[in-house]
Amino acid sequence: MTAVDFSRVGLDKARKLSATRGVDDGRVDWVVADLDDYQPTRDAFDLVLMAYFQVGAVLRNKVLAEAAAALVPGGTLLVVGHDLTNLTEGVGGPRYPEVLYTPEEITAGLRSLRIVRAGRVRRPVQHDGVPATAIDTLVRAERT
Repeated sequence: MTAVDFSRVGLDKARKLSATRGVDDGRVDWVVADLDDYQPTRDAFDLVLMAYFQVGAVLRNKVLAEAAAALVPGGTLLVVGHDLTNLTEGVGGPRYPEVLYTPEEITAGLRSLRIVRAGRVRRPVQHDGVPATAIDTLVRAERT
């Protein structure tokens, strides 16, 4: 497994969470990198998860293309992130529309993959101590 984040703090948190769930730390390559520069190995991964990578469309599309190229034939790409409708219908997440997802924008960047699912999902959250709902874009795609 390879985990990539620009934040050492974020990776340390992930490392601690994985340890509590019994993941052998020796099986994970923890990489601190700016995804604008990071080049994953092509044709190397059965699964790529892109989670809450809330950046502008240019960088997001570059990273989506690299994630797709990193998949082996038959591999799966899962993309989840705060949806644009969360601004008006949900709670939490970034308040900047330019970094929010829509299923259509994500799938447009994945033309080389077969889209298995693309839509919005509602996620229960606590907001100011009160149960609430956040809305995310969720896309599952496969390399054929």
